[in-house]
Amino acid sequence: MNGTPWSGTLARRSVVVALSSLAVIVAYTDRVNISVAAVAMRDQFGWTQTQKALVLSSFYGGYLLSMFASGWLANRFGGRRVLGIAMVVWSLCTLGTPPAARISLAALIAMRVAMGIGEGAVFPAAIELFARWVPLHERARSVAWLMNGIAAGTVIGLAASGWLVGRWDWPAPFYAFGVVGLGLAVLWFAAIADDPATDPRIGADERELLAMHCAPRDAAAPVPWRQLLLRAPLGAIVAAHFASTWTLYLLLSWLPSYFRDAQGVTLASAGLYSSGPWIAMLAVTTAAGQVSDALIRRGAAVTRVRQLMQCGGLVVSGLLLLAARDVHSALGAFAILCAATGALGTVWLGYAPGIIDVAPRHSALVSGVSNSIAQLPGLVGVAVTGWLLDITGTYAAAFALTAIVSAAGALAFGLWFRARPLVE
Repeated sequence: MNGTPWSGTLARRSVVVALSSLAVIVAYTDRVNISVAAVAMRDQFGWTQTQKALVLSSFYGGYLLSMFASGWLANRFGGRRVLGIAMVVWSLCTLGTPPAARISLAALIAMRVAMGIGEGAVFPAAIELFARWVPLHERARSVAWLMNGIAAGTVIGLAASGWLVGRWDWPAPFYAFGVVGLGLAVLWFAAIADDPATDPRIGADERELLAMHCAPRDAAAPVPWRQLLLRAPLGAIVAAHFASTWTLYLLLSWLPSYFRDAQGVTLASAGLYSSGPWIAMLAVTTAAGQVSDALIRRGAAVTRVRQLMQCGGLVVSGLLLLAARDVHSALGAFAILCAATGALGTVWLGYAPGIIDVAPRHSALVSGVSNSIAQLPGLVGVAVTGWLLDITGTYAAAFALTAIVSAAGALAFGLWFRARPLVE
């Protein structure tokens, strides 16, 4: 991170950003490992496809339920404590998944719900920390590192789980990733402080910089619910976040099936084809974070930069998904979907730093509200995509619907978002 001198030590805010990004990576490895292990688990336990679907979707029930509560807790008690405890919870649930599966299907589903509750704290707590630790001119690149954990965790989780299951058996990824998560939790509590003002290891220059540019914690301050929730900028953030996750969950859930069913590649090749778009997202998000902060440092209006990243990403990814309907070769589809997923990587630099822009003192609460609504595509959008596939036999309608949702989200963000605090 660029900025002021730090007396020869690593900037404390860089530690916060790096460990928060690692937390997202671990969370996503733990989230996706069951999609690989479930193939062997279904054979061992004799699940029907419906039972398998219940196991895979139960995570999102807990995830959705905990979003708002975790935002309130992070606002009240600080992001360090809430995210650290959440990391312990979801890691223990990861370790407990194999024993729960051997007990009963109901026990496994309960364990997945509990894991979702734990992971629901990741983004609200991290955004709360960023509001205290990351100044405006570093906000986009810091959010880029945080959100890159989604793509990195997905690629690592799928690849490592496949190798672990193949070398040992389906419980292996749960035990391996669970131990990694607990180790990261120990490091987290040792290295992270809630507020620069109370961190004994921060340098004087960095403390002064953050005191000038970041909102201090005030857990005792009353929450101005009406001013936060009933304003157009929050509606813009929620609409853009919803549209972004609609596309994200479509890609997470259906890319392998698309390459196998629509492009005729083998199941093994489908996994390889499906990893490329996430690598593209990593590259584009990282570059876009640098560009966003550079534009702001050079005097560009923060509102316009956020709108460029959010609206541009939604519109371009939507148009590319429309183009994918007419592609009839695996390599052509791969190229277009890499570009579409890469374009989607810029949207994290719109609504996510926008949450801190509009609510620097209550960013965890706003993140919790927005994340709660943005999980609906995981429960509804994925199912609607399956229904459209059943009735049409192609991905054309699903891609068209996703493009429409993207356009609506871009329009709302372009019209309503303003990067000004809603509450002084």
